[in-house]
Amino acid sequence: MGGSASASTGPAQSASSARSTAGDKPTVVLVHGAWADASSWSGVTTRLESAGYHVVAPPNNLRGVSSDAAYLADYLKTIPGPIVLVGHSYGGMVITNAARGNSNVKELVYIDAFIPAQGQSAGDIAASKPGSAVTVQDPTTVFNFAPYPGAPAGDADLYLKPQVVSSAFAQDLSAEQQNQIIATQRPLTASAVTEKSGDPAWKTIPSWALIGRQDKIIPPAAQEAAAKVAHAKVEEINASHVSLISRPDAVADFIATAARAAG
Repeated sequence: MGGSASASTGPAQSASSARSTAGDKPTVVLVHGAWADASSWSGVTTRLESAGYHVVAPPNNLRGVSSDAAYLADYLKTIPGPIVLVGHSYGGMVITNAARGNSNVKELVYIDAFIPAQGQSAGDIAASKPGSAVTVQDPTTVFNFAPYPGAPAGDADLYLKPQVVSSAFAQDLSAEQQNQIIATQRPLTASAVTEKSGDPAWKTIPSWALIGRQDKIIPPAAQEAAAKVAHAKVEEINASHVSLISRPDAVADFIATAARAAG
């Protein structure tokens, strides 16, 4: 789960300058959530690159936890040296599984994200505490359903209804940014919401969690409970589910703190 509208960004360091200073720093890998693409990280990417980090934001296919994690795990194997792996929303499900067994991943960072224990799904976590706008008895009131080729029986792509984006998903963004998310959102399969997570990488990799106090997709209390199980270092921020867009300075600073802990 995520967003695709970009916040305005400050001046960026040149690419050559950023790379020249990034040699002794971990690579930061940013994994977007549902209803998003890598552009949702634009403001954060600019700020981290200005601080001298090499940043990559690969696509998240949004097809299912195991397949998305396998895709990311293969991608991570192409990156030499230490990695700080960051996931937003559903991206937290993916990084939790993709990092398992990869000794280069030094820190896991969750931004308004699911932090699953083994056997938990995104739907389980969202419903574990009251307050999620997408955990409803009739999902057709919050999602538009669309068929996709090769879908298992009963599965479909989920798109957020416009009113959910504006009232619960990205309520601290401008109307223009909200409309961009509505127009460009990438869907998540319904089956991905209920797919159970495997053995979590946070058992062996230090984790961090930035929690938006105004998050109406994953209730803050649900994020806090999951972060406690994962022994994550927690910080709260006054933002919606898409703090990476509305508060890119704070999100970039949080990721940089985790990156410094990676050594």
